[in-house]
Amino acid sequence: MPELPEVEVTRQGISPHILEQSVAKLIIRNHSLRWPIPDVAHNIVGQTIKSVRRRAKYLLVETNAGITIIHLGMSGSLRVLDEKTPVEKHDHVDLVLGNHKVLRFNDPRRFGAWLWYELPIETHPLLTKLGPEPLSDDFNVEQLAQALKGKKKAIKLCLMDNHIVVGVGNIYANEALFAVGVHPKTPANRVDVTKLPKLVETVKIILANAIKQGGTTLKDFTNADGKPGYFAQKLHVYGRGGKPCHECGTLLSEIKLGQRTTVFCEHCQLF
Repeated sequence: MPELPEVEVTRQGISPHILEQSVAKLIIRNHSLRWPIPDVAHNIVGQTIKSVRRRAKYLLVETNAGITIIHLGMSGSLRVLDEKTPVEKHDHVDLVLGNHKVLRFNDPRRFGAWLWYELPIETHPLLTKLGPEPLSDDFNVEQLAQALKGKKKAIKLCLMDNHIVVGVGNIYANEALFAVGVHPKTPANRVDVTKLPKLVETVKIILANAIKQGGTTLKDFTNADGKPGYFAQKLHVYGRGGKPCHECGTLLSEIKLGQRTTVFCEHCQLF
């Protein structure tokens, strides 16, 4: 599943091509995504794109009339192409622009979303209860300590909880906990508080580096210019279950936690 860095890389990739462009047409080939694409999505036609923002893993394409909310789901991608580029399988939506380019949404598994909202975007039900952005000042030691207070849920699951902090998906939660030396199954309220500053800092560094290097290479993700990400080669634990730890040589353990693959080092990551 594309995580926050992949979504941010996509935002950065498409923005220069669609900002300040008028929308000539919206072509919907398949309404049946995670939620049905509403007919009001066509309200974007005739509007000019004023900004492309990201909130958590949602992309927000803003016009004066309203905002298109896009989620890549598990396998979605956005590409900026020439208007006459042949349509391929799973190309579900085209946003045709006045410069004869098209923002094309492809989603084989159809767990993505293409929605429309006209009220202040912060009031949309999908966004109202989201936690702070991990790369913002709102995600800090005090905020995290308060959010974890009294929680017996595993720390890894808390890091992946969008009510606590958005966008720290499976890959980067694995990596951050390894870097800090915290076992992923440790109850959140039992995590050594002296490690929280490093955990916050590490989450920020890992995500920022992933964005800088183009996002993690995933089999279902291609960023907006068609090139895969290059951060996967830097991963220390994710996808390496049964292989030697880069730090101590112990074979990495792999378990399921919250139905997600979790990889860690029994020697380097203690409860």
